[in-house]
Amino acid sequence: MTAFHERRAEGDAQDVYEELLRQAKGLFEGERDLIANAANLSALIAFHLEGLNWSGLYFLKGRELVLGPFQGKPACVRIAVGKGVCGTAVAKGESVLVPDVHAFPGHIACDSASESELVVPLLKNGAALGVIDLDSPRKGRFSEADQQGVEALARLFVDASDWPEGR
Repeated sequence: MTAFHERRAEGDAQDVYEELLRQAKGLFEGERDLIANAANLSALIAFHLEGLNWSGLYFLKGRELVLGPFQGKPACVRIAVGKGVCGTAVAKGESVLVPDVHAFPGHIACDSASESELVVPLLKNGAALGVIDLDSPRKGRFSEADQQGVEALARLFVDASDWPEGR
């Protein structure tokens, strides 16, 4: 499978994520709609990060994650909290970086081309609201710098968007 883009914005990882944050702030400015902001965020990430085959969000509803806006092949619609990489990130309330998804117990394979994954929880006041999920067809695609950059994007997204009552 071909990744979205075989390019990365010029510069090192820190520069790439600073540019992504700058662009995300511009997209979110004056717009608080959760779905609109999620759609723009998933597209922004897919367009600017090389080597991805899936970029999207899941939102927590009850005890399961439900598919939100994404870029890539059709995906699993519902994931139970504690299951797979996404459900594990929500259960732990922390990011999960998986260099080889085949070595992750209970990995849920929505796209058989995925070899590595990074899942960052969307947290507000310490409570999980959902996740940003990135997949790559390359083993070891994601680094600690990617994790930190996506965590910054997640914080910006949560703060820039209106969430349903009680969240």
